[in-house]
Amino acid sequence: MRKKFLSVFLSVAMAVTLLAGCSSSSGSKTSSGSDTSKTKTSETTSKAGSSTTAKGSGTIGIAMPTKSLERWNRDGSYLEEQFKKAGYKVELTYSDNNSDQQVNDIQNLIADKVNLLVVAAIDGDTLSTVLADAKGQNIPVIAYDRLIMNTDAVSYYVSFDNYSVGKLQAQYIIDTLKLDSAGSKTYNMEITAGDPADNNAKFFYNGAMDTLKKYVDKGTIKIPSGQTKFEDVATAQWDTSKAMDRMQNILASYYANGSQLDVCLCSNDSTALGVEQAVASDYAGKNVPLVTGQDGDEANLKNIIDGKQAMTVYKAVANEAVVTLNLAESMLKGNKPDKGLISDSGWSFKCNYDTTSYNNGKAIIPSYLLTPDVVTKDNYKEKLVDTKYYTVGSDGYLKAATN
Repeated sequence: MRKKFLSVFLSVAMAVTLLAGCSSSSGSKTSSGSDTSKTKTSETTSKAGSSTTAKGSGTIGIAMPTKSLERWNRDGSYLEEQFKKAGYKVELTYSDNNSDQQVNDIQNLIADKVNLLVVAAIDGDTLSTVLADAKGQNIPVIAYDRLIMNTDAVSYYVSFDNYSVGKLQAQYIIDTLKLDSAGSKTYNMEITAGDPADNNAKFFYNGAMDTLKKYVDKGTIKIPSGQTKFEDVATAQWDTSKAMDRMQNILASYYANGSQLDVCLCSNDSTALGVEQAVASDYAGKNVPLVTGQDGDEANLKNIIDGKQAMTVYKAVANEAVVTLNLAESMLKGNKPDKGLISDSGWSFKCNYDTTSYNNGKAIIPSYLLTPDVVTKDNYKEKLVDTKYYTVGSDGYLKAATN
């Protein structure tokens, strides 16, 4: 009888072991196609919001805005790679620049009992209700790249120094045109800013306009269209075609007589691309205006090499993903990260801890802000190729390095 019982016990134990082995070897499944696609993973192994989650044992929900802008594909890819390498399961969504869809996507991530949410908001003012649900289930939230407004559910903000992005664009204009020694010489400039729904857009705009203010006030920089207020120069959804249409109208109204356009201050690369297309088709002048940008999109880097765009402010989103991972790991261990996370993590790149600048309407959100960099035709090899962020294709143009 004892032998029979022992035999049955061993058989059951072997079966349990085999089942456990099958479960642990299950891989993630990725559905591709539309912007509403989600990278689904195998089942969550710990409770949502658990403060005792061991390293790599939880599921991370990542909500990205859209696949239609090149940079968000890079962000999503780098974040997914970092978290998976650290042993986490990942559910990654893209919401086609549709705020309602992003709310839906986040609701689904909450229902899937993710342990932590990383959210790059389409519209920073539309997520307070769904994130209240996340808070109610003890799921911590990191606002990624764009601050999420009017909610107390956000624990931290990871981004770049957005005001500095605008300052770098403006300083490039000042240095290139030698505005401090311009004397009586004047330059015509037009402004193309970003999406009013994106909290960062005003930081970019303010950084640039504050830096250029004394030159505008003095008359060294003139803006023939008179369009200087953020509301007048903003571009919904950072849309290339909208930026192109607006610039075509400006060129037809203020530059058709041959007046020279010297500077196009563009907050990012997708708007810069539209402005460059308008200049190519509708500008009557003989010069190539100085065009600024941000992000390092491949089409814009091609234009920089070809002399159609002067510069872009590059944000190393691979490093932003590293900061997000280390922050999330600390939070999931039950810690309350602060400035010490920077030294403890040993990052090789610059990052500042800010507890004063980013008020989302409910609280000042502790922020980890990385330092952006200026990329031009003269330094793109050093800044982008030598650092292995991009490779040079057979056509001589840059391609974003694959993860």
